[in-house]
Amino acid sequence: MVNSQQVSGQELVDTLNGFLWKISLVTFIIAGLFHYFTVKKIVSPIKHLSIAAKEIKEGKTPSKIESSATGEMKGLIENFNSMSETLSSVQEQREEMLKDIAHELRTPLTNINGYLEALQNKVIDGNPELFGSLLEESRRITRIVELITELNSWNNGNYFLEKQFEQVKINHVLSESLTAFRLKLQNQIMDMQFNIEDAGILGNRDGLMQVFTNMLQNILDYNTGTFLKINGEIKNNRYIITFTHSGRFIDPEKKSMIFERFYRLEESRSTKSDGAGLGLAISRSIITAHKGSIGLDTDGTHHTFWLNFPLHPMTQ
Repeated sequence: MVNSQQVSGQELVDTLNGFLWKISLVTFIIAGLFHYFTVKKIVSPIKHLSIAAKEIKEGKTPSKIESSATGEMKGLIENFNSMSETLSSVQEQREEMLKDIAHELRTPLTNINGYLEALQNKVIDGNPELFGSLLEESRRITRIVELITELNSWNNGNYFLEKQFEQVKINHVLSESLTAFRLKLQNQIMDMQFNIEDAGILGNRDGLMQVFTNMLQNILDYNTGTFLKINGEIKNNRYIITFTHSGRFIDPEKKSMIFERFYRLEESRSTKSDGAGLGLAISRSIITAHKGSIGLDTDGTHHTFWLNFPLHPMTQ
């Protein structure tokens, strides 16, 4: 360009300086714009993260952060969104649990208060039958509190410290549970088939006994048929126990809900007739602590509850 203009000497120097100034100015502007948009792209999601973190600190649930970021920033945002959803879910479960506990305790406490106020106002006279009814209501409250305490002890993650885990022959524990329930089962069920293979797992004997007790009691409470099949077998280095029977209707789409706290098949049923609705929830927590799983297969009336445990080699 310089040669085409045929300049030399000072004029050449001035021309070159002019080009350099123009190129420098354009480069500076381009670099500035690039820097601005790059910083904005980086700072914008950080700003959203800061706002969302502040909302969490204030006890609010932030909306999901949408961002076109890539790389580590994208991973950070996805992890934050996941954490936020988890915290929101835990908060909802906590609030729901408090409502359920209040609901479960309200009825026996209302009954006790009503009787005591009537006694105080001399509307009724005390007698052994009345005091027995008050005692039963008090025991109901105690049972609910004990069940909640037991559930939390298996859910707090410190069960290996609080509970004794050792090598257990799970078939022996199941057989002992069946022996304890045999008379009750025979009164309701005519056809019973038991097929239980020998196997050992690392577990807590009392916890396993409670699981089997809850399962058998649940079958007795909701059974509608005359057939019960209990099978315990080894499959793929796992020990699988199934309880098959006919019972009250369970919506197949809601089958997982029966393992939730305080859930009942019929919401109108009282705690007095059907328990506190914690038995299967406790069973799930105990089995989870044993690194196992629990579930239900059903078509509505024919139910198969299954328990799945990892095997553990037994030492002599």
